[in-house]
Amino acid sequence: MVYAPVPAIASQSSPRDECPRFPQARTRPRDWFVLLLLTFGALLVQGYHPWAEDAEIYLPGVEKTLHPELFPFDTQFFQPHAHSTLFPNLIATCVRWGHLPLSVVLFAWQIACIFLLLLACWQLIGRCFDDPRARWAGVALIAALLTLPVAGTALYLLDQYLNPRNLSAFVTLFAIVRVLDRKYLQAGLFLVTAAVIHPFMAAFAVCYCLLLAVGREYGSRLVLLACWLPFGLTLDPPPRGYHLVAAMHPFHYITRWHWYEWLGAVAPLAILWWFGHIARRRAATDLELMCRTLILYELIFLPAAVILSIPPRLEALARLQPMRCLYLLYLLMFLFAGALLGESLLKNRVWRWLVFFVPLCLGMFAAQQMLFPSDAHIEWPGATSKNSWVRAFEWIRGHTPADAVFALDPNTMKIRGEDEQGFRAIAQRSRLADNRDSGQVSMFPALTDVWHQQVRAQQDWKTFQLADFRRLQAQFGVTWFVLQPPGPAGLDCPYHDPVVLVCHLAE
Repeated sequence: MVYAPVPAIASQSSPRDECPRFPQARTRPRDWFVLLLLTFGALLVQGYHPWAEDAEIYLPGVEKTLHPELFPFDTQFFQPHAHSTLFPNLIATCVRWGHLPLSVVLFAWQIACIFLLLLACWQLIGRCFDDPRARWAGVALIAALLTLPVAGTALYLLDQYLNPRNLSAFVTLFAIVRVLDRKYLQAGLFLVTAAVIHPFMAAFAVCYCLLLAVGREYGSRLVLLACWLPFGLTLDPPPRGYHLVAAMHPFHYITRWHWYEWLGAVAPLAILWWFGHIARRRAATDLELMCRTLILYELIFLPAAVILSIPPRLEALARLQPMRCLYLLYLLMFLFAGALLGESLLKNRVWRWLVFFVPLCLGMFAAQQMLFPSDAHIEWPGATSKNSWVRAFEWIRGHTPADAVFALDPNTMKIRGEDEQGFRAIAQRSRLADNRDSGQVSMFPALTDVWHQQVRAQQDWKTFQLADFRRLQAQFGVTWFVLQPPGPAGLDCPYHDPVVLVCHLAE
């Protein structure tokens, strides 16, 4: 009997039937060693400034948790952030259990954040590229670009100081890896962890992971429906003075961005489309999926950012900062860019790696030197600071009462040589609100009136005389002041150097 051949029926595969192009590779001891080398290399390029910039917001919450007697005045300018995250409790618990100084714990966590971010990048890029050179090039590019600005969002890929955003970054990438592996329960646990660490940034991570999961299981057509998601919220109108605060934070409003910041927001759409096209030709399923999903992800938030930036009645809603979606997009885009560069150009030519990475790292290093010219590039725990302002703040911590209330120039963190070092974070003392606290007010409009009252009371600070200091004492209970020489007559100044005075108002 002769059997006629049965014609083959083309399989109709669905997204659910697709498998990752490259299976998960084990991380070998050699890989751990290279990741450690990259971690310390990244630290040398990035630098470390534990008390700078937004550490002034996050670290007082940790210090208040460790020592409740601190900051009896104006806690509302840092406690809202502290109460919305487990970050203060996590760091305080490490200090207590480890019996270590806070500075040592912060440094250890910063190293851990860099290492875990690079480990997450290594795992993620391993789902997209089989060539180890491509994988290491992607991870190395992220290590070199940790302080790359993210368009006009006032964010870096990883800050030079420990904060909740640094912790949530690597947790988010681990969640994405689990989504690609279809381990959705584990992905959900990682996202919950990110949410209790940094609820605001976790919202973007949840959105991307949901889009990625839907695209993987049901295809991109269903994901397109996400572009119809509502982005409007109904909030109480902000206080009358909120407009002045809002004007101090143009990065909340995409319509106020510079042209090159707009380029940084729009160009990634074309770049990711190109990456997706390359991935499709190479049958790199996961890479194509992630690039396609990132495009849709930004197209959800970009229109929202434009709309919230235009009508004055939506001014307070702009603090939701939809364009901070670019943080995750930039992290993934540069990871993919590095991997493609390593696969197609760098390959196994050592001189090419050196020609590309050495100038890049030197440029990033030089940029950090320019940002913090008065500080050591790495502020090691326990080391004596070369910054006069930091030394003055440290003296205050050891020589003034815990309940003392200070006043400083409202623009102290912008003074040349101060390097945006945080008074509260270093001195661990209360102070009147300053212009840096406007960031808190922009996020929590209920603080507007209190902030205005205190900042107005410090107007014309550089011309203050003894009567002005007494007025601050009568109005707010301020008895200590940080000034620049020579200082007015009538104040007792137990700490003085050529740059900073710490003065006391006698009873």
